[in-house]
Amino acid sequence: MRFGPIKVAEAEGAMLAHAVKVGDARLPKGHRVTAADIVALTAAGVEQVVAARLDAGDLPEDEAATRIAAAVAPDHLRFSRAATGRVNVYSEVAGLFVASREIVDRLNRLDPSITFACLDDHMPVQPGDMVATIKIIPLAVAGAFVEQAERLLRDHRAFEVKPFAPRRAALIATELPNLKSQVMDKTHAILAARLRQAGSELFTERRVAHSEDAVGAAIAEMRSTHDLLIVFGASAVADPEDVIPAAIRRAGGVVDHVGMPVDPGNLLVLGRVGETPVIGAPGCARSPRENGFDWILDRILAGEWPSFDDITGLGVGGLLSEIPTRPQPREHATELSSGSVSVVVLAAGRASRMGADGGHKLLATFDGVPLVRRSVEAALKAAPGKVSVVTGHREADIRHALQGLPVTFVSNPDYISGMASSLTAGLSAVGARAPGMLVMLADMPGITGDDLRRLIERFVAEGGRSIIRATAGGQRGNPVILPRQTFSAIKQLVGDVGARHIIEKSGLPVIDVELGAAARLDLDTPEQIVAAGGILEEQTRG
Repeated sequence: MRFGPIKVAEAEGAMLAHAVKVGDARLPKGHRVTAADIVALTAAGVEQVVAARLDAGDLPEDEAATRIAAAVAPDHLRFSRAATGRVNVYSEVAGLFVASREIVDRLNRLDPSITFACLDDHMPVQPGDMVATIKIIPLAVAGAFVEQAERLLRDHRAFEVKPFAPRRAALIATELPNLKSQVMDKTHAILAARLRQAGSELFTERRVAHSEDAVGAAIAEMRSTHDLLIVFGASAVADPEDVIPAAIRRAGGVVDHVGMPVDPGNLLVLGRVGETPVIGAPGCARSPRENGFDWILDRILAGEWPSFDDITGLGVGGLLSEIPTRPQPREHATELSSGSVSVVVLAAGRASRMGADGGHKLLATFDGVPLVRRSVEAALKAAPGKVSVVTGHREADIRHALQGLPVTFVSNPDYISGMASSLTAGLSAVGARAPGMLVMLADMPGITGDDLRRLIERFVAEGGRSIIRATAGGQRGNPVILPRQTFSAIKQLVGDVGARHIIEKSGLPVIDVELGAAARLDLDTPEQIVAAGGILEEQTRG
């Protein structure tokens, strides 16, 4: 293929490298220039185009991508039509995506013009999830390389989706006096949800004493009516001869593995009685957050049986996000003080509901004080020296209203995109090592320094390992304190979304602190400001 600028008069048959507009028409990238195109381009004053001329044996990008995709075993997969040299591959079933790094690497090393990207090996997928994409980088590629790719993919399976097979599962839970029944009930619900996602069902639960005899008897009895047994011990496995592995052997089974290099999830037991898998679940599997138990369960539901090498090879990538609520987290909570929490006041928004005549809501005054200053002064009373203010819309005016206050200003030039950008901007001022970030909206006139101190004191009392949320009459409100464990999720937020999704999906305890009506009183319209006793900015100017 020869690529570069070509005179329009000589471009017939060449493939455009870039789209070209001709009057109201548009010739897209990859378009083959025709005689009619030359007439139109010349009339439009276009003298040359950047294009490619194919050599003998070259294949256009879409044809090359289509041929490579057609060489992939199609089981449980759906392929898009080629466009701009790309074919996307989707799963048609709920299952486990499995890839061979060796074959994928060999495919990508045939020639830089052929690229293949896919999900990580052994990732669970749902119907419609994209699992891979084939992309031809230039406008065309030598047919010889495409033929090599076809042979490789026909001779070897680079990837596949293994469907989850429905199983009839049973939960065997052991009891000790220190294990609350509510914890066991929650364990049942979380396990049932995990199984449903993969098309299986938790049919039975049996609660027994934490002893080898009791667990062994339950395994021996239930294996005849179920094809998957999951044992949750009231006490963690401490040895290959502990209660759960010993019970599997007592039931006539074998223990394949005790322990795995995945954290959380180290203390997993994998065994079987006949053809029935038995998983001794680690304590972290009582949480819905991802842990090593998910990895093993997914493989079994997809019809795999993890070998010694499979399990011991999970260490790279096996350090997962911590589950702070597990009995023995990696790091014990550090000693916190009320002065260790930073406050971020969000004051960057456009106040779009104020209308043309209402001015900026944060510059409305209450008892002669701008609302934004009132809010920031409350923050300073609770966390002196630890307050950052995120500004954006009418930044100069907001900062002028805060003149003289000992705060750190953080500019958010992307404020128009929504609250997520302000949260991430505020987090940059707090620092990743801070134990927690109190997020305060600047338009809540009823929130006082005492309210914020109550939230911070509760955060400290919980060891910095819980989300603290203000409520009004039991309804969620603001402000909220987000612990350090949520910071990585905050960085991924985009658009006009706040922290609600993080609060609901973090797996951390959420502690509600009742602050009364102030926790839900935020001011968005001129009418609300006046009703709350404020004076609009435009009125103060007059």
